Amino acid sequence: MSIKENIEETMSLCLDFKKLCRLEGQRVIPVAVQNQLTRELILVAYTNEEALKETIRLRRLVLWSTTRQKLWYKGSEESGNRFFVEEIRVNCEQNSLLYLVRPERGGICHTRDAEGRHRNCYYRRLNLETGALEFREGKK
Repeated sequence: MSIKENIEETMSLCLDFKKLCRLEGQRVIPVAVQNQLTRELILVAYTNEEALKETIRLRRLVLWSTTRQKLWYKGSEESGNRFFVEEIRVNCEQNSLLYLVRPERGGICHTRDAEGRHRNCYYRRLNLETGALEFREGKK
């Protein structure tokens, strides 16, 4: 199991506090992506000027992959789960965005639940009493 898979599937807390340090030289801002209908926060990712322009042009979720350093057309590469951008909000300091999206189908994350469906990225919660991670749905 790779380190990435381990972090994505582990029930141990392994927060990546160095992520922003690795973005040096990349001109990006964070984007919170929220399901417009359910108001569930489904993803936090990054955008740059090119990805933002493409999102506005297509009215579809296009992000910047900080790992691959290229445009990330959400839903067209692997999952087929596209997200239509209904509204873009800008925070007071203009250093982050909120995209309200309408999913075409399924979840946004590349991880899957026990039934094989795509999850949303916030599928685990931190138990504040024990410090352990738990699945929100109560099952893997």
